[in-house]
Amino acid sequence: MKTVLKIAAAVLAISPLVAHSGGNPEHVKFPAGYENTFTKYSTANRANQTQVAKLYANDTAIASYKADQKAASGSVVVMEIYSTKTGEDGKPIAGSDGLLEIDSLAAVAVMENRGDWDAGFSADDRTGNWGFAVYEPDGSEKSNDLNCVQCHTPLSGQDYLFTYERLVDFVKNH
Repeated sequence: MKTVLKIAAAVLAISPLVAHSGGNPEHVKFPAGYENTFTKYSTANRANQTQVAKLYANDTAIASYKADQKAASGSVVVMEIYSTKTGEDGKPIAGSDGLLEIDSLAAVAVMENRGDWDAGFSADDRTGNWGFAVYEPDGSEKSNDLNCVQCHTPLSGQDYLFTYERLVDFVKNH
């Protein structure tokens, strides 16, 4: 009986990690071909200063922000996450433009906004109407030890986007 209780406790202890690993790819799908159909609105060093992000938005997101609104249902934002080249000291190498030098594509993070999420997609796993998922560069699901919802929830004034200002500035100038 003690063994059964230990196994049950172990499963319960790791189940929240499994539920949030990589976001919710069962609801937020990989947008195949996004690099050709979405608009790239920015390239920036990530806040962790060890990665570079290339940011894309679909037409629905672009149109929403052009109209001075929050993202409409159907908006999708993609962040390609790149590992960077490092120097002999192990620190990322910055280029002359201040961006870190890209080594390789490490992951693709997807945010999708839907006003009609399936009842099986708990509001606790979303921020507002935004759902999240993280994928390998080939589009297969990627394990992720970060909880997307936890970091994005405090950004309600920015429509839950870390890059809200970049996206708004882009659409106003293009």
